[in-house]
Amino acid sequence: MQLEVLRLSPGDDLRASLEATFASLAHAHGVRAACVVSVAGSLSRAVLRYAARPEGAEIIAPLELVTLSGTLSPDGAHLHASVSDAQGVVRGGHLLPGCIVRTTAEIVLALLPGWEFRRELDAATGYRELVPRKV
Repeated sequence: MQLEVLRLSPGDDLRASLEATFASLAHAHGVRAACVVSVAGSLSRAVLRYAARPEGAEIIAPLELVTLSGTLSPDGAHLHASVSDAQGVVRGGHLLPGCIVRTTAEIVLALLPGWEFRRELDAATGYRELVPRKV
């Protein structure tokens, strides 16, 4: 496992930045799998898809980025996040594009040499699910 640390700036799109960073690191290091280890930061806008909902819910407010977890692969990312507002109300779900960094997002990624993550359609769920493989 190799750790990489990145800091996103105000206005950056969280998901797009993670996907672009992974693509760059994958190319530079020849890896095909990574996961999020930790995050600390804030958002001005979050777009989350809640369980069993087809569409995303937009939240526009100063938000603390409480958690971020998931996997990154050449086939795409599967990321979940939770955010809290100024009253401490926490919401969480599937992280969609359009989550905008407010002040910072400090992220630790683990690159996983020796693993390949692919996403393939699973007939049982109807979603592109993770297919991990040791290489």
